Amino acid sequence: MKITKVEALHCDAGWRPWTFVKISTDEGLVGWSECSDSHGSPRGLEGVIKDLSALLVGQDPRLVEKLYWLMYSRTRQSPGSIIQKAIGGIENALLDIKAKALGVPVYELFGGPVRDKIPLYWSHFATSRVRDAAAIGKPQMQSLSELKELIKEVRSSGFKVIKPKVAFFGDKPEIYMAGFAKSDGWPELNIDNSKMKAIDEWAGALRDAAGDDIEIILDLNFNFKTEGYIKIGRMLEKYNLMWLELDSYDPEALRLIRDSVKIPIASGEDLYGARQYRPYLERHAMDIVISNPTWNGFLRTKEIAAMAELQEMNFAPHNHNGHLATFISAQLCAVIPNLRIMELDVEDVPWRDEVVTNVPKIVNGQMELPKGPGWGTEVNEKALKQHPWPK
Repeated sequence: MKITKVEALHCDAGWRPWTFVKISTDEGLVGWSECSDSHGSPRGLEGVIKDLSALLVGQDPRLVEKLYWLMYSRTRQSPGSIIQKAIGGIENALLDIKAKALGVPVYELFGGPVRDKIPLYWSHFATSRVRDAAAIGKPQMQSLSELKELIKEVRSSGFKVIKPKVAFFGDKPEIYMAGFAKSDGWPELNIDNSKMKAIDEWAGALRDAAGDDIEIILDLNFNFKTEGYIKIGRMLEKYNLMWLELDSYDPEALRLIRDSVKIPIASGEDLYGARQYRPYLERHAMDIVISNPTWNGFLRTKEIAAMAELQEMNFAPHNHNGHLATFISAQLCAVIPNLRIMELDVEDVPWRDEVVTNVPKIVNGQMELPKGPGWGTEVNEKALKQHPWPK
């Protein structure tokens, strides 16, 4: 079997595109993966995939490790970021082919599942209603008083855990994203009394609406510096959060935050490869390790989860894109022992179900493990073309 073509395909997904890798072979098998880039450069990602395709055409797609190290070695001078996301996407499409050739799900290549149901949390809870209401076809959330009605939807769905970002309400409701230059306050990322008050009101309203039976995760992303994270974390201790999620490129700073706040700290979604995770894990800089299997690739993410297990730390995959990414994350969750919980965007663009052949089966806040060969779903290219990106 030989690779004949490697392609990157995009689909409009509201506030970002979804990016898919398609690898074709001379025996008719096609491998699929998703490696969507949230805030960076989808065109750059496509360009790297095109550049790497020259290394892959004519190769046996089942030699996944060999081809990974070939791509890694040729790009060694530019590790991480867009290049790693492209390599991860290609690696996962190769695994899809290998598993399909054997007629088994990908998880059977790694000793089989240790669980057949994956616990989920509702990611971007309320966030999508504030920031992306038009894209998901819902009315925009205008005030804190609406949280109780939204929580009713969570309870009726069977979900037990929610994760919002920070929302500010005033003349114009917004999701605070200074770390990505989408709100005022960049590049300084300072905290002040008005922001502290708004975050306190937001967290208090969430806890009041959720009661004690719904767990809350609060995601601060890159929006503050170490000083701000510590001040916010100490203020939020009274709300009994499941964890506080944040990002830092300094393992010592993250360890300082963890030591200063009596809330579990989760981090790591923007790190790449075992070498970047190593200093964080050695310092126990976080309580819950996060990694994205569509960016790091299934094999490397499984390696990162194994490193976390050696440090008595649990793992939660970063998963906030299309259904194919969810199938990939679920199969990873099936084969690692130290799973904490899996992320899932419950609300998204109305055509999300159309662009894949199978959708996740979710019952009472848990996803049933897919049984089909490969990832258990494929991309519907006809539907993809109906929602092009750029528009």
